[in-house]
Amino acid sequence: MLKENLEHVEEEILKACERSGRLREEVTLIAVSKTKPAGTLEEAYRLGVRIFGENKVQELAEKYDLLPKDIRWHMIGHLQRNKIKYIIGKTELIHSVDSIRLAEAIEKEAAKRKLTADILIEVNVAGEESKFGLRPQELDEFVDEVSKFPHIRVKGLMTIAPYVENPEENRPVFAHLRKLSVDIAAKNAHNINMSVLSMGMTNDYQVAIEEGATMVRVGTGIFGARDYTQTNAG
Repeated sequence: MLKENLEHVEEEILKACERSGRLREEVTLIAVSKTKPAGTLEEAYRLGVRIFGENKVQELAEKYDLLPKDIRWHMIGHLQRNKIKYIIGKTELIHSVDSIRLAEAIEKEAAKRKLTADILIEVNVAGEESKFGLRPQELDEFVDEVSKFPHIRVKGLMTIAPYVENPEENRPVFAHLRKLSVDIAAKNAHNINMSVLSMGMTNDYQVAIEEGATMVRVGTGIFGARDYTQTNAG
């Protein structure tokens, strides 16, 4: 089932790239493996998957220790400041930086380890009360502040679009995030790069790609429904 699911997602990514005149290489597929056991990730690994996204710090840290070291881990869930030390240096990219206080804590931990942390700024484009992320109007001030941190590199923006029955409804959300990234890139701020747009999940990643996504986060579409009886600690 996993093999068929992966093949289907790959086909859909390719079609979306073709529709929007983009190369397949421009889009990175992140296999969202939250709540999935290490054995399932090993199966995906054998099928060629090397980039996994986790929502919980504890799950990411545990799987990091168990699985091959050439896996590139992405922290895509909400990150608490006191948990940074468990994943810093283990993650290729932190997608969910949504406050200066969190950025300061990442800067402090990265400096302590003498490394540079790559991050995305999470933007709550749709203004949903239940979602984390900066409001679009808060971005300028945030960018000005975070550009001063020597141990952080901002690689782009991330958003979690609303869950909708018709993915077309999220097209304006994705288009807005892309416009925000263009506006920020024009500032040429130190330590700020806008090469990554992380947007689109299982139900709407094709539309996100058409609107410029460079990373899509697909969990259910690859692994099937999640098992929330697994640990939620983290």
